Amino acid sequence: MSNEVFVAKIGKTVGLNGQLKLHIDSDFPEQFSKNSQFNTNKNTTLTIENFNSKNNVVKFKNIDTIDDAKKIINQQLFTTLKDTKNNCKLDNGQFFWFDLVGCNIIENNKILGKIVEVQRYPQNDYFEIETSKKLIDEKNLSKIFLIPYIKEYILNVDIKNKSILVQGAFDILEAS
Repeated sequence: MSNEVFVAKIGKTVGLNGQLKLHIDSDFPEQFSKNSQFNTNKNTTLTIENFNSKNNVVKFKNIDTIDDAKKIINQQLFTTLKDTKNNCKLDNGQFFWFDLVGCNIIENNKILGKIVEVQRYPQNDYFEIETSKKLIDEKNLSKIFLIPYIKEYILNVDIKNKSILVQGAFDILEAS
């Protein structure tokens, strides 16, 4: 697993003094505070000088003109897993997606598969699960299936032991 988490993409310039629109792909806008550092997909490090959370306009240190700002448009911002855990506070029952990836999905003491991705859809988030090889071989089931990340299906999440107890997921797998 990569040690970095994608958190935003830099958009168009705003004004003449190096400000830019930030398209945030994170549930934690508080991580975009003054002096926060982010790596880009162009192997540079950018440090926030100022961030306006009302309109998602950012000013990075040493990006002081519109010409400077134009050079970094469309770059992606990444932060480390460690910084994410330090800067983003979770409520009880919330989990980082990167902690969910790799968890076994277990129903009635049977491992259905392992989470390979968390997909975000308008109504709900979904776990993308790679079906266990044993179930594929024995029952000729789909290699990948989705289950919604909602209370009706998820009984217990145990990040420490990388396991998630579910109900009704096997029915979804059989129908996939």
